[in-house]
Amino acid sequence: MAKLISKTYGDALFELAVEDDKVDVLLEEIEQLQKILAENEDFGRLMNHPKIIKEEKIEVAKTVFEGRISGELLGFLTIIISKDRYREIDEILTYFVAKVKEYKGIGIATVTTAVPLKDDQCKEVEKKLLDTTKYKSMEIHYGVDASLIGGMVIRIGDRVVDSSISTKLSELQKDLLKVQV
Repeated sequence: MAKLISKTYGDALFELAVEDDKVDVLLEEIEQLQKILAENEDFGRLMNHPKIIKEEKIEVAKTVFEGRISGELLGFLTIIISKDRYREIDEILTYFVAKVKEYKGIGIATVTTAVPLKDDQCKEVEKKLLDTTKYKSMEIHYGVDASLIGGMVIRIGDRVVDSSISTKLSELQKDLLKVQV
C-alpha cells in the first residue's frame, strides 16, 4: 500500500515538475527538504500526531516553509498533509528523486563487497555498469559486508546481480544435497 501511495504522489509531483520545466529546481529543493526533515524528527512527530487537526498542521507547515521552498512544493506538502499522507513523505520524496534520476539517465546502484574497493576498482565497476546499462551516468553507493567472503552484490532498482562467494557456496551446498549416493 505504501509503495502505491508513494508512486501515485511521486508521479504527480514528477509530472508537475516536467510540465512546468522545473525538474532540476524541484530535485534540488526536495533533496534539501529530505535532509531538513531527517534532521528535525519533532516536525514529523507533530505532522503525524493524531490529536492535531489537519488545518493546524497545514498552518505550521506554511509558517515553517513559506518563502523557503517553492510554491509548488509547499502546495504539494499541503496536499500530502490534507490527505493524511504525511507518514509516507519520505517514501514519496525518495520515489520522486529516483524518478527524476531515471528521467535524466542517472542510474542508482548499490555495490557491496567483502572488502573496500580501491579507487581504480570503483572506476572499473562504474565503467562496466555504464557499458551494460542504458544509463548515461551512475550514482554508486559502496558498502562492505565481510560475510560475502569475496565477489560482489550489485543492486540497481529491483535488479540484483550476486556474484559473491557466499552465494556460490550456498548454491553448491544445495546442489550437493540433491545428489543421491
